[in-house]
Amino acid sequence: MQGKKQHFIRPRTFIKYVELFFCFSLYPPVFKDYSCTYLPASFPGNLHLVLVLRPTSFFQRTVTDLGFRFSQEDFMLKMPVVMLSSVTDLLRYIDENQLTSEFGGTLDYCHSDWIVLRTAIESFAVMVKDIAQMLQAFGTELAETQLSEECSAVEFLLLSHTEKYRRLKVQLNEALMCRESSHFSLIDYWLLAQLTDMEMAFDGFFDKHHLKLQQYLQLLRYEHSFQEVNCFSVPKIARKHTDGSQTNSVANMLIFLIDLCLFQDEMSQAQVLILHGHQLAAGHHYAMALIVQRCNELRHQCDTLTSALNTKRNSLTQAQTLLRLLEEAQRWCDDGAYLLANQQVDKFQSKEGAQAALRDIEKFQEAAPPLLCAGVDVLFLEYESVLTPCLQAHIEKTFQKHSSVQALIQSRQNCLRKLADKHVRPIQLVVPRPENPPRAKSPLFSPKHGMWWCNINFGSNYLIISIFQPRILTVLSIVTFSQDFALNFSYSVIHVMKELIETERIYVEELLAVLLGYRAEMDNPSLAPLLPTSLRNKRDVLFGNLPDIYNFHSSVFLQDLESCLESPEAVGACFLERKEHFHLYECYCQNKPRSDSLWRQFSDCPFFQECQKKLEHKLALDSYLLKPVQRLTKYQLLLKELLKYSSGCERASELQGALEAMLDLLKSVNDSMHQIAITGYEGDLSNLGRVLMQGSFSVWISHKKGPTRVKELARFKPMQRHLFLHEHALLFCKRREEHGENADKTPSYSFKHCLKMSAVGITENVKGDVKKFEIWYSGREEVYVIQAPTLEVKIAWLNEIRKILTNQQKQLKGLNTFPSLWIKSSAKCINVNDCKNEHSSLFKVINTTNNIMHYKM
Repeated sequence: MQGKKQHFIRPRTFIKYVELFFCFSLYPPVFKDYSCTYLPASFPGNLHLVLVLRPTSFFQRTVTDLGFRFSQEDFMLKMPVVMLSSVTDLLRYIDENQLTSEFGGTLDYCHSDWIVLRTAIESFAVMVKDIAQMLQAFGTELAETQLSEECSAVEFLLLSHTEKYRRLKVQLNEALMCRESSHFSLIDYWLLAQLTDMEMAFDGFFDKHHLKLQQYLQLLRYEHSFQEVNCFSVPKIARKHTDGSQTNSVANMLIFLIDLCLFQDEMSQAQVLILHGHQLAAGHHYAMALIVQRCNELRHQCDTLTSALNTKRNSLTQAQTLLRLLEEAQRWCDDGAYLLANQQVDKFQSKEGAQAALRDIEKFQEAAPPLLCAGVDVLFLEYESVLTPCLQAHIEKTFQKHSSVQALIQSRQNCLRKLADKHVRPIQLVVPRPENPPRAKSPLFSPKHGMWWCNINFGSNYLIISIFQPRILTVLSIVTFSQDFALNFSYSVIHVMKELIETERIYVEELLAVLLGYRAEMDNPSLAPLLPTSLRNKRDVLFGNLPDIYNFHSSVFLQDLESCLESPEAVGACFLERKEHFHLYECYCQNKPRSDSLWRQFSDCPFFQECQKKLEHKLALDSYLLKPVQRLTKYQLLLKELLKYSSGCERASELQGALEAMLDLLKSVNDSMHQIAITGYEGDLSNLGRVLMQGSFSVWISHKKGPTRVKELARFKPMQRHLFLHEHALLFCKRREEHGENADKTPSYSFKHCLKMSAVGITENVKGDVKKFEIWYSGREEVYVIQAPTLEVKIAWLNEIRKILTNQQKQLKGLNTFPSLWIKSSAKCINVNDCKNEHSSLFKVINTTNNIMHYKM
């Protein structure tokens, strides 16, 4: 059986030719099955008419008529059937252009071509079905996708969905390319229409899904920004800068105002976020209600924060103004004290000289700050809103200082008026003497030096020590100390304390200038073109931990020193209390070689020149980066001076402890600088503990091999090794120095050997040289003979090694003291109580579990 299909001009109208070659007696039932079962299932439409061409032979025609007659009821129920007698009868129903030559028509028909076309149509139908299934599966995947709360996950999901959509669109476009093929007129219209409808529905669905994902991602980002901005609240700003101890200088107030400016920048970020939220809402975002709510919350919070910022800025500005006025008043008081001190006595011998001195004083008083004329009560009332206990004490201290200077000025004015009004003969100022005092004898009063008088004037806060000669007045010191302090301490102590505090203030100001003038400017967009690209991310390398050092000195240590102004004996305790903070300098000094190398590379950079010009510094940045190292050295010099003039003080031991702590710190910094130059050590040096000692020695080694011992002692040339004594190990290194113009000044140390201190013993005396000692390892399997450069160096190393071994024994025993040790000297065994020389014993502390000898106490 074969079938053929052709198109009428009218779409959706088809003619089906069926040629049945079988026994015509079976024609009716077979045709019934074919027309009623096969055709409706395989042909896309309803059958309206069946034309049956009867056979030409009499027998076959008769059988066919009978068959149709008996099955007429079935055919009438399904479709109309017309029996045709000849081929020419077909032309009444079907146009000859639609009939082949076999049926009297003119249609050119090739059955093989029809098969090819039919195969292409069926393949296209299968492809359309597959595409429909893929689209349905992809749509199900999109509908069931769980949305994450992470922006990165949503971005990845958006990209992956877009990529899958693009691949499906490529397949759809390839399927629709058949529109332009030569056989398009033969392909079923309904398949193309179905494919086009699927494409339109798929595009619409994905566009909605893509928009939803984009809006969801926008919402996540908006919520993240909202949470960041929301962390700045009114209580946080209200608590900011409320510590009264930090509002005692104009510099601190300036820092607080800068912080408020930073808060204002964060407020501008909130305003931008509000504007962005309104833009999202105007774009018909699906979460428009939530976004509008967030915008309203931010707007309300911004209004509240803006009000709080304005209030805080006004109070800080008012406090800054008050501090500036107080500083001007204190400066005026200092200038007045120096004016009185610098007036020369020889000019008072004449009336004109006394009057000129009076005019100088009166002119100086006319330039007094208006603040001093207002009074304490007026200031308290005027600045009541910003007064803190610290500011109140500052005001009272300033007016007390003013009263002291004013009393000195009035005393000098009274004296000068008397000299100007009644000037008969030159008057020499003489110090009042107590009744019947014993005449002090001193080389200062010998004829060799001439006659001198000493005059001491006490104010409530001022001590002026003056030395008078017949023709000149010299002022040794003007300081703001109490009378008790002046009586208890000498001028030298006063001078050292003044230098310590003044240099500390200058040091803090210089650090702040470097941080603001150089480090902060590296983030300045206007100077970005002057800054090399390779230097932008190396700010921490160039400046190290200088911000931490500044914070410690400005916020802690300077206040501690100022509190010791009238009690210099407490300076030692101040240094000891802050001893741990000074270890910041170790990190700074360890980074200093890297900083110097970076500076040498970029020292000619226009950025640094511009910053130096703005700061009006005469020296370049590298000079100021050296200040912390210089300051660390200055402390121990000043402490030595204080200790020198305070030897009889009750708290001199604290000064001695502070001095030792600073010297230890200098040594630790120096040792750590050498430690970072060690190369070749496989491991973390920090696991070995802190460096306690380091230095160069001559070393001989002997190794025990079986019953004999291979010695490398005096008959061999010693090795030069640089030793590093850590808390848990002893390192042997070889010192290497580079030579040349570009060579680094700091030597490097090649690692050679490491001894764990848990298995180390020492012999303190070696025959032949008092500077030698032994370090032996693992029960004398290895013996190192060490020759120190001096006996003092040897003793210092032995003391440190002894401390390490003692601490190890305490940890092993779990006690604070040893039971009692047998100490083996180089010649014989003796008891520790009988040993008079602390450096003539073999000191060994180890555990028996390590197969190492025990010495009992």
